Amino acid sequence: MKSRSIILIGGVCLFAACSGNQKPVDMTRQETKNKNQYQVGSITEKALSSNARLPGQLKPFNEVNIFPKVNGFVKKLFVDRGTIVKKGELLITLEAPEMESQLQAANSRYLQAQENALASKEKYRRLKEAAKEPGSVSPLDLDNAMAKMKADDAMAQAERSNVASVRTVQDYLNIRAPFDGMIVQRNVSAGALVSPGKGTDQPMLVLQDISKLRLEVYIPENYVDQVDLKQPVKFTFNAMPGVEQTAKISRSANSLGNMRSEAIEIDVQDKSGQLKPGMYAEVRIPVLSGAKSLLAPNNAIVRSTEREYIVAVKKGRAALIDIKEGLSRNDSTQVFGDLKDGDKILNHANDEVKEGTIIQ
Repeated sequence: MKSRSIILIGGVCLFAACSGNQKPVDMTRQETKNKNQYQVGSITEKALSSNARLPGQLKPFNEVNIFPKVNGFVKKLFVDRGTIVKKGELLITLEAPEMESQLQAANSRYLQAQENALASKEKYRRLKEAAKEPGSVSPLDLDNAMAKMKADDAMAQAERSNVASVRTVQDYLNIRAPFDGMIVQRNVSAGALVSPGKGTDQPMLVLQDISKLRLEVYIPENYVDQVDLKQPVKFTFNAMPGVEQTAKISRSANSLGNMRSEAIEIDVQDKSGQLKPGMYAEVRIPVLSGAKSLLAPNNAIVRSTEREYIVAVKKGRAALIDIKEGLSRNDSTQVFGDLKDGDKILNHANDEVKEGTIIQ
């Protein structure tokens, strides 16, 4: 009897606890949440802003990979990474013992040819003097002596040119700076065997002219014609925030490269020495006024490795419209595609929204 009372009391308590904690699920609230999960915006047609913001990168004004012109061993290096050099300054000396032997052989042949030329000239002079006496020297002997003199003189001239050529090749053992700049790479040490290389080989040295730099900017194909290349541009380097500089566009490629964009360059003077090749910058390039374009909110563009698109809302369903991006500003981006002013689109879109999804 006592055990039955305990079981009855426990069951009552359990029923009271369950009835106190469990509440009915509000299905209408969940349905309302699902209906309100999409935010719908629209495409607008407006005039472009007066400036286009594009990324840029600093490049050295001149850069060269230094290779040897002849085979040899590195005898001595006079520079290292970070060394400032002047045009014509000696950077590396090489040694090639066979070149010294070639020079000595060329000098010997030149001296021999020169002696032969002098002897032929002296012989012709004597025969010519003797020919003043009628019948003493036949005309044929005199002509032969003159031909021999000219031939030996030509041989001496050829050997002298050969010596000069060997000396020029020997001077290739002295590697000099082609322009003022800084050594940014050194890939050899004394005693290393080096040889003339191709562009894909590792150079002995890399020299950059960083007194003046090139700020390289790529203008996408979609709005190449909308950029005013004659107006000055403003740019700010990411490493130097708040410091805005102004300069004119120095040159443009006037053609589209592999990235379907036109490269332009802005010459930047670096008197302070704070700028480095490779720095990134935000460049504000003037845009021709009066041009109107379709603008979409930045958060409406869905980007993937395969495509860029916008989710348009047509008859209450999602339609994926492929686009190409143009100029960007703070909250919107210029778009090109099968769109028109006033089209409804999905804000905060993502790749989970599929073609035909119901948008309520």
